[in-house]
Amino acid sequence: MTALDKKQKAIIYIICSAFCFALMNCFVRLSGDLPTPQKSFFRNFIAFLIALFVLLKSGEKTKPKIGDIPYLLVRSTAGTIGILGNFYAVDNMASISDASMLNKMAPFFTIIFSFLILKEKPRLFQALCVVAAFVGSLFIIKPSLDFSRSFPALMGLCGGIGAGLAYTFVRILSGRGVPGCWIVLFFSAFSCLAVLPILIFDYTQMTAKQIATLLMAGVAAAGGQFSITAAYSNAPAKEISIFDYSQIIFAAILGFFIFGQMPDIYSFIGYIIVCGASAAMFFYNKNQK
Repeated sequence: MTALDKKQKAIIYIICSAFCFALMNCFVRLSGDLPTPQKSFFRNFIAFLIALFVLLKSGEKTKPKIGDIPYLLVRSTAGTIGILGNFYAVDNMASISDASMLNKMAPFFTIIFSFLILKEKPRLFQALCVVAAFVGSLFIIKPSLDFSRSFPALMGLCGGIGAGLAYTFVRILSGRGVPGCWIVLFFSAFSCLAVLPILIFDYTQMTAKQIATLLMAGVAAAGGQFSITAAYSNAPAKEISIFDYSQIIFAAILGFFIFGQMPDIYSFIGYIIVCGASAAMFFYNKNQK
């Protein structure tokens, strides 16, 4: 198989992943007025079962070492914050495409955390792209003195920050030789346990439809995880990461046809700025290679 063939496969995989994650957000919104931690629990419990099945079936013998536990805990804590922030934004922002875009700030925060933690100094152009992406996020957040309107967007941004920190520690763990299935399994179990006390003391009774919807959200999330893993197994991130932003297109289409949502002009400006910064970073990294 040629390199071009593998790259084409990787592009298909990452677009499938983007669709799955957009579908996950759609199912989370469709599940109705349920507490965000309760939605997070069901999403992560399904991911835990799938990761456990994959781990047992693969016969993976490499296990995390004692020294890996602190990194796993930070990755899992950050990932849990990322999911809670994203789900809260999906539930409470006017448009699920806005929430999806704020979550896609994660790669830019990964650059910042890689500088702070891994001492990987970004080039001037990369730093300018981070600044541009942050400016674009302000168009989506639309800060105002009415904090109740800005809070869901700020939670979405916190979700992107959490995801960016989580990705940084995934890189650290991968460098330490921790298998991906163990990272997903630990994170899923940690996230379930983290929200379990809230679930016990503030459980909201669900209908059969809500349970089915959250189960579908979990399946869609698992599909996204497996697809994105397959994508980056076939091609480097710098060659395909730009296609991950197709999630915004899928989210906008699903939001329009299912919820009748239409992002405002400021959100569209924010989309253009963030996607433009991502595209600039993509071609810059490609040229550096």
